[in-house]
Amino acid sequence: MKLQRRIALASALLAIGLGAGHFVQNRTTKAQTLAALPEVTPSSVVPLAAGPEDVASPPSKPALPAAPALAPAAPAPIVSAEACPRQLDLMARDRAMIGLTLIAPCHPAERVVVKHGGMVVTAKTSSTGTLFLDLPGLKANAEVELAFADGTKTAAQIDLPEVAGVQRFAVQWLDQDAFQVHAFENGADYGQKGHVSAADPHRPAPGMASKGGYLTLLGDSTVDLPMLAEIYTYPMAGAAELVVEAAVTEATCGRELLGETLTSRGGAVEVAELTLAMPDCAAAGDILVLKNLVPEMTLAAK
Repeated sequence: MKLQRRIALASALLAIGLGAGHFVQNRTTKAQTLAALPEVTPSSVVPLAAGPEDVASPPSKPALPAAPALAPAAPAPIVSAEACPRQLDLMARDRAMIGLTLIAPCHPAERVVVKHGGMVVTAKTSSTGTLFLDLPGLKANAEVELAFADGTKTAAQIDLPEVAGVQRFAVQWLDQDAFQVHAFENGADYGQKGHVSAADPHRPAPGMASKGGYLTLLGDSTVDLPMLAEIYTYPMAGAAELVVEAAVTEATCGRELLGETLTSRGGAVEVAELTLAMPDCAAAGDILVLKNLVPEMTLAAK
């Protein structure tokens, strides 16, 4: 313990000695520097302040008008309008169809999700951001919503009084879970006059009224995760039998196909899930047929 205290004391004294030596050395150096400087004696004294008789007064200048006070700059006006607005217009057409027009210049060649009455399909705008669609109306108070890739949405509403006398059936699916709607009007068979399908949708000519049934194909299959649908509009008179088919292909075999069916009667919409277990790939080329989808669903082989 004594040895430790001695070492600590010696260290403290050494530190004090070094500090004192440094202080003395600095003072000595400064003193030597001051002593070495020669004494400076001024040879003449020049007065810095002159009397009024020695300096001529400058000619007086006319008083200038005071500068007007500058008003603070007004803040830039806040522009409330969208930098790139979107315009969605809906038009009621014959047989409760909806004519859709979209003008969205900031969304060129873009995937758009179209929603109406439980129906969800994809579309794609043109290179200038426009989109034109014909949608089967499912509700009397029809609202159509468009969802864009950036998460923003645009919606519009239109009244469809004609939907009260219209009945529609639809099936919708995602990507390769493909289904096909076939309608057989007035007892027709495959390939006959009353057979309505994607190959022969019986769509009425533009501007021409039609009382028969027809099929509307919706969805753009070229976009990522396409959502597609086939919607059949029943004839205003006569009977129609509906079936939904699913082809066994390399893309569909050995797994479940998922979809939804929609039934619109007088503007009341019912949505139901559609699940179909496909056979293994040895059955490629076969077609499964769902009959009696309204109101029941049974499976048969074609």
